[in-house]
Amino acid sequence: MAASEENSALFPIFILTIIALPLLPYTIMKLCRAASKKTKSIHCECSVCSRSGKYRKSIFKRISNFSTCSNLTLVLLWVVMGILVYYIKHISREIQVFEPFSILGLEPGASDSEIKKAYRRLSIQYHPDKNPDPAAHNYFVESISKAYQALTDPVSRENFEKYGHPDGRQGFQMGIALPQFLLNIDGASGGILLLWIVGICILLPLVIAVVYLSRSSKYTGNYVMHQTLSAYYYFMKPSLAPSKVMDVFIKAAEYMEIPVRRTDGEPLQKLFLLVRSELNLDLKNIKQEQAKFWKQHPALVKTQLLIQAQLTRETDALSPELQRDFKRVLELAPRLLEELMKMAIIPRTAQGHGWLRPAIGVLELSQAIIQAVPLSARKAVGGSSEGIAPFLQLPYFSEAIMKKLARKKVRTFQELQDMTLEERSELLIQVVGFSVAEVQDVEKVLEMMPALTLEVTCETEGEEGIQEGDIVTIHTWVTLKRSNGLIGALPHAPYYPFPKEESFWFLLADPNSNNVWFSQKFGFMDEATAITAASKAIEETMEGAGATPKETSTAVREAVERVKSGSRLVMGKFQAPAEGNYNLTCYLLCDSWIGCDKKTSLKVKVLKRTRVGTRGGYVAEEGAAPEDGVEEEEEIEEEEYDDYESEYSEDDEDKQNDKNKKAAPAKGTAQGKDSKSSSEGSSGSDEE
Repeated sequence: MAASEENSALFPIFILTIIALPLLPYTIMKLCRAASKKTKSIHCECSVCSRSGKYRKSIFKRISNFSTCSNLTLVLLWVVMGILVYYIKHISREIQVFEPFSILGLEPGASDSEIKKAYRRLSIQYHPDKNPDPAAHNYFVESISKAYQALTDPVSRENFEKYGHPDGRQGFQMGIALPQFLLNIDGASGGILLLWIVGICILLPLVIAVVYLSRSSKYTGNYVMHQTLSAYYYFMKPSLAPSKVMDVFIKAAEYMEIPVRRTDGEPLQKLFLLVRSELNLDLKNIKQEQAKFWKQHPALVKTQLLIQAQLTRETDALSPELQRDFKRVLELAPRLLEELMKMAIIPRTAQGHGWLRPAIGVLELSQAIIQAVPLSARKAVGGSSEGIAPFLQLPYFSEAIMKKLARKKVRTFQELQDMTLEERSELLIQVVGFSVAEVQDVEKVLEMMPALTLEVTCETEGEEGIQEGDIVTIHTWVTLKRSNGLIGALPHAPYYPFPKEESFWFLLADPNSNNVWFSQKFGFMDEATAITAASKAIEETMEGAGATPKETSTAVREAVERVKSGSRLVMGKFQAPAEGNYNLTCYLLCDSWIGCDKKTSLKVKVLKRTRVGTRGGYVAEEGAAPEDGVEEEEEIEEEEYDDYESEYSEDDEDKQNDKNKKAAPAKGTAQGKDSKSSSEGSSGSDEE
């Protein structure tokens, strides 16, 4: 019986151990992850962003952020652990080791006379004839009498002094840390024990495995459904215009799972009337177009209208239920747009090239969603190839204000940025009618906008010239500067309800053939990762070129300093195509800001494959300096890019330009030169 009680007492310790084994490392991981996250204080501090409440942690938001299932489960398990620790501590006090000297109130080694005196004294206090209390009687029989017997009997005392127990050496005992009712295999308790073993050892791991496998088979590593990727791959086209990217984007399986309620009908009808002008409906057959629109799958209709509500900033018309769906749609948007971008640049041709036109369209849609700017605002208007979209991301700006600025010959966003602080303040106060506080908000946003520069080198490592089939390395340093001195920061996006980090895409493409030769995504928030990547890339490049360890160390140190000062290294490789002159363009596109994109021309001349060991460089065309050739190439590229993106809402095939281009710089190295792209979008032209 005593052994059973001892086993039952071990059960709380067993449960405590089972809980603590996974709980302690998981808690440490959560705490380390929370400590490693930087406070997102590097965001826009204009009053518009402050009023959005996106960055302000109220008590309610803190509680709601804390009260997730994982956090509540974590707290509950720690409470259970605390209760178990208290219970085990209480049990340990009750289960005391048999100490006869302590029971009689004597010091170890007391004489026989002292033992007898102590026993008589305690007998007067606890003997049943003197004390009728049952507890006193129990204590006298179980403790005092046994202690007296153990100390007065020579054999028992010798055993106690040698082995710590009156009965002598005790054998090793093992117990099962389960309660007694589970150990009793007779009757119903045996069934309970069987269910316990089956549930813990078989069913629980099986359920966890099934849930994990079903989820992993449904989602990719980026938590995007496989069904979504299949749809994006199927509907992606090489000539997909930016305005048509929306039709592919809304076909995500995640959006199809958003419920369509009967109560959504009337609010969606009202929203349709507000955003109808942005749906590219044929006004000549408006009734047929509207009927065709509503005949689509209800989930597609709802998703498209909710996204248009974000672009047109018509969110006040949404019901509370639609507000929840609206936030869900926007929460998934960056992740889905990234996968849609990958579907655009995934190798589709025999040369392993992706498609440029839909890639630009995806990033334009991303910019529009983050900044809540209609796609129609990107159309060239009033002499500005970029439209009014860049202006609309500034606080308090609207089409009416743009008309006032146009009267003062301020038609492009670059013209507004190039003004001095005094000139811009005078213009906004006197012409537009802004207050001083509103002008300050505009200045804060302009200070947050990134200014980007590109340094591009394209070469075959360790060789003279580029020949057919060579592995060509593109080496690009991207430098970001802001007027407020920040490097990594969150963009001004008060209408987007979630914090969003800036991401940038570098594309090396041939706009004439619509091919993307090389692409890479990067950002400026994680400096440590950028330093590691740049150091590794530079080290491998220097070692491949046969540099000494000292030269390699110097190059790595210089790269680290550049990263710390606000630069990022973009490196990659691609296979040289067939012989010929190629007039490529390097695009640097942001997924959050409008009007901050960059592009630069890049000439690459590929020589015909010669015998092994015979490689020759090439020189620029006679009568023209290399720099002149680059500049002329930039002008040509601008004209072609205007043609390429001139029809915003058309989905026609790209026209091929058969003009011969001039030669590239010598020694197989193509140097890129910056060119400001005011809108790498619908108009796609550079700002002159």
